[in-house]
Formats: sequence, structure tokens, C-alpha cells
Amino acid sequence: MPTKPLTNCKFPRCPVKVPPGDVYCHEHELQVNKDYQRGRETTHGKLYTKRWDKARRMFLRENPLCVECRRKERVTPANEVDHIIPHRGDVALFWNTENWEALCKPCHTAKTNSEDGGFGNKKREHGREVR
Repeated sequence: MPTKPLTNCKFPRCPVKVPPGDVYCHEHELQVNKDYQRGRETTHGKLYTKRWDKARRMFLRENPLCVECRRKERVTPANEVDHIIPHRGDVALFWNTENWEALCKPCHTAKTNSEDGGFGNKKREHGREVR
């Protein structure tokens, strides 16, 4: 049974032949993956640092109860700091303490899902549907 011919590694000036379906030789596959991962630091990784952990703990110490539960006349300890207006990577909005509120895990999850379109909800921004 005939097989497909080997092809050249797609890395510039690499003479190595690779099996059908492979793009790079083993050496260049490792290099390309390493370069790709290096450039993938997320906004989450850049903002949610030790500095955030410290600020979050201080905020929760000063605001120990969930604001959403208090609106519903329940007393629940807060364990998450929510950005009232999602920061979407905006550093100034991320660190603006007037944009923070203390929430319990269930309230934070419900709010995030309603904003981000989780559990089949429509994606919302500032109370409006977003496409």
C-alpha cells in the first residue's frame, strides 16, 4: 500500500523531512511551542497578582458581608471581590476600589454568568444584551 511522501519541515531553512501530517521536525516543534507559550500571558495573569491578593484580603476585611445578600435581607460572609463594571483588562478600572463590591461565591458566580453569557444566558454589559 503506497504511503504519502515526506515533506519539509515548515521552519525557515530547515532541511529535515517530516511525516505526512506533521508541520515541524521534533527540534522545531519544541521551539515553536515554547515561543508560542511565551507570548500567551493573559490579562488575568498580569492583573491577578500578589498585589491583588493583598488588596482583595484588605477589602474583604473592611467589607465582610455579601452586598447582594444584604439587599435580600440575608447575612452571608463575602469571600470574593467583584468588579461592578467588568474591567475587561482596563488596568485603571481594575484597581478602582469604587468599582469593587464584596460578594459571596454563589452571588459572584450568578452575576458573572449573567454578564458573560454562562448557563445559556445572553451576554450582558452594563445591564444590556451584547452580541
